[in-house]
Amino acid sequence: MRKYITLLALSLLTFGCSSDDDTNSSNTTEETMYFPPNDGSNTWETKSISSLGWNQSAVQPLLDYLQLKHSKSFIILVNGRIVLENYFNGHSATTPWYWASAGKTLTTTVTGIAEQEGLININNKVSDYLGTGWTSAPLAKENLITCKNLLSMNSGLNETLGDNVSPANLQYVADAGTRWAYHNVYVKLQDVIAQQSGQTWTNYFNTKLRDKLGMTGGAWINSGDGLSVYWSTSRNMARFGLMALNKGKWNGNQIVNEAFFNNATTTSQSINQSYGYLWWLNGKSSYRLPQTQFQFNGSIIPSAPSDMYCALGKDDQKIYVIPSKKMVIIRMGDAADTVNMALSDFDDVLWQKISALYQ
Repeated sequence: MRKYITLLALSLLTFGCSSDDDTNSSNTTEETMYFPPNDGSNTWETKSISSLGWNQSAVQPLLDYLQLKHSKSFIILVNGRIVLENYFNGHSATTPWYWASAGKTLTTTVTGIAEQEGLININNKVSDYLGTGWTSAPLAKENLITCKNLLSMNSGLNETLGDNVSPANLQYVADAGTRWAYHNVYVKLQDVIAQQSGQTWTNYFNTKLRDKLGMTGGAWINSGDGLSVYWSTSRNMARFGLMALNKGKWNGNQIVNEAFFNNATTTSQSINQSYGYLWWLNGKSSYRLPQTQFQFNGSIIPSAPSDMYCALGKDDQKIYVIPSKKMVIIRMGDAADTVNMALSDFDDVLWQKISALYQ
């Protein structure tokens, strides 16, 4: 049962390598961090398996498994350089795909940017920005819900009523902060930011994050029920992962302040140790999953590094960030298994095969 909790509540969710960087030191702790240019050239430095001293014989079993499990793309970055980049099942480097709930971390990052610009304070109640009545909870209970509660998934609202985030669907279950439940209500942060910035969510996102990372062509696509899903190429997802590896920094520019990013990738509340601000955290003593109030002991992905934090989405969209290895890993595709999960045994087996590359 531990790995087979269906994630029914999950909602939302450049091309061509250039010069090989094998002349740099293969010691990734000494090698400088690389950032691909934002000039639209699609240039991205590479690093070979051999220069890292990795096991070449472990590559094909990994790729075979990815293809078998309905993957569309897979990228490994080390110190920002591409080590593996593969496309499967008719997908290509220029084809956009949806992030599903892995895109929640985009909202996290933009929330941090809005706070550092003085537009919001995540400790303030949501009704300070949206007015009262944005839920159907009693007023006293609605006024307990802060922006931080939305980031931490402990708003106390009923998560079983579907994806719609209209007031009628946002019903009280428990006081904010006392119950963890995976809920699409986090998207109200996008409304908060639009209200406070005087811009549309899309315009603010594009200006403050997408364009600064060179994530060209990515877009929010309305999926109904007031929700939007982010679509982009796999390399654009990798750009975001590289920013996350560098704690909010991109090529010398601090996009979102490091203190906020550290908080985002640290346990955000006392109920689910493995959850930060819409980021999943590996290596904790226990975890909870969507659509259940059970607590499971141990790490969410036992075969993966304990310092890893992840953006996980429906149909197995993945951003793995591993600071100890200066590594970012991207997987996009269809669901790995017939049971549609964002966290499943696929993660654990995939990490066994990834680990075989460098162990």
